[in-house]
Amino acid sequence: MKKVFFLLFIIGFSVSAQRRQKTKEVTVSQPKLIVGIVVDQMRNDYLYRYAAKYSAGGFKRLMNEGFTCKNNHYTYAATYTGPGHAHIFNGSQPALSGIIGNEWFDRGLNQSMYVAEDSTVSTVGSSNVLAGRMSPKNMKVTSICDQLRLSNQFQSRTFGVALKDRGSILPAGHTANAAYWFDTKTGKWITSTYYMAELPKWAAEFNDRKRAEELIAHKWTTLLPMDQYTESEADNQPYENPILGETTTTFPHTVKSITALPTSPFGNTITKEFALSLIQNENLGKGTATDFLTLSFSSPDYVGHSFGTFSVEMEDVYLRLDKDIEDILNALDLQLGAGNYTVFLTADHGAADIPAYLKKNKIPAGLFIGTELKKQFDETIAKEFGPEKWVLAEDNYQIYLNHDLLKAKNMTVSDFFKRLKPLVIKMEGVYQLVDLNDKMTYLMPDATADLIENVNNPKRSGDIMVLLEPAWFSGYAKGTTHGTGWAYDTHVPLIFYGAGITKGITFEKTAITDIAPTIAALLAIQEPNGCVGRVIQQVIAK
Repeated sequence: MKKVFFLLFIIGFSVSAQRRQKTKEVTVSQPKLIVGIVVDQMRNDYLYRYAAKYSAGGFKRLMNEGFTCKNNHYTYAATYTGPGHAHIFNGSQPALSGIIGNEWFDRGLNQSMYVAEDSTVSTVGSSNVLAGRMSPKNMKVTSICDQLRLSNQFQSRTFGVALKDRGSILPAGHTANAAYWFDTKTGKWITSTYYMAELPKWAAEFNDRKRAEELIAHKWTTLLPMDQYTESEADNQPYENPILGETTTTFPHTVKSITALPTSPFGNTITKEFALSLIQNENLGKGTATDFLTLSFSSPDYVGHSFGTFSVEMEDVYLRLDKDIEDILNALDLQLGAGNYTVFLTADHGAADIPAYLKKNKIPAGLFIGTELKKQFDETIAKEFGPEKWVLAEDNYQIYLNHDLLKAKNMTVSDFFKRLKPLVIKMEGVYQLVDLNDKMTYLMPDATADLIENVNNPKRSGDIMVLLEPAWFSGYAKGTTHGTGWAYDTHVPLIFYGAGITKGITFEKTAITDIAPTIAALLAIQEPNGCVGRVIQQVIAK
């Protein structure tokens, strides 16, 4: 009998040990801090074009020690700042999230709606009343930061930092402890009453330093001797825009006001410094639960819009941003220890080459200057349908028709579209016109049609969308822009680095919508509620 009891004891002990082992195997060791870095207007090729001049501790550290997705794209044709920042962190599409552009026409209000606009809240941190009337309420889905907070009854702390309000608010989500953005009228970092009644002491003290004034007191000179910028065109091209207050586009630049600060590397500098102050003063990564900081560098977008993709200014701002990234990684090493935090880096959109630059080099390109495209549409519509208010608004290359007028004329959107399309596609630079209510009109390759479908939100999108040919855009004669579904706007970097991340690369196509579910898998939490992406399995260390 004793032998039987002993045998049962051994079996029980063995089963118990196996259970403990299994329990140990599924225990999740989470990073202390996640930092999601977004570079505003960073094409994928910038990682490699300037690579020979990058330091070992910035972009190269992320690439060499982390996991790089070399074929990463947006999957919708609305490559603007607001949607980019939103969908990096919510894993959704504009068709679901409602974030279809930086602004859109609100039929109910009969006026334009800004992506982060919220008239029910007030500015905190400055006297600029309008700058702080912002919140994430227009985003109809959760972000990965929301899901992290929900997963542990709000023990995790989440923050957003960016010069632009939309670059800070949308990534941080609905439940963030705070989102901070920069008021270019006062030179202060601000937030809104959506988050708090007053700035924390450390943020107020940062503002009291008047760091913006200190930075613009210096000229923007090139980091390296001018003759070393061999990846760029010669300085001072006729299709570059000067910084506000300047009359030339030649180095060195004088940033003459705080309003002009974002159009210089000083915008990245002050963003980095404020973010590091937040990390230190809020003791991020020092609690019992994983914290999350979303950090967006907006200056490359301002510089790109003014000077273009092959300018010395663009190269210089990226060489300096590389050093800012290095400073952030070094600070995280000191605060948390290498291997205790996770970073990912991507961009909210790419950018088109300036048409004048392309045409100079015998590449087909074109430009609708200012309101030229709208004017041609209006003239065509008036000639075909009569001089009445057929169009209520045009935004994001979408046309919002006057439904009341159509009804009074016994017309449908389809009737209007069928008469308009053959006239519009004759225009030079127009590739296709689609009826957003009728997928059968998406006469184009499936991959391109999907980009249109993914931006079509039933409550916020227009009725008709115009697609311009590659290398065409509607904008200004100088500088560049973005916002299309062509590869130069959709192909952006994606690098994962740090705790829980394996080392490697993939050339398989990945999507911006894959970032949030991959981070959710790393943290073993629920993905955002509008997420349509997939986990990039190779990224996560086994």
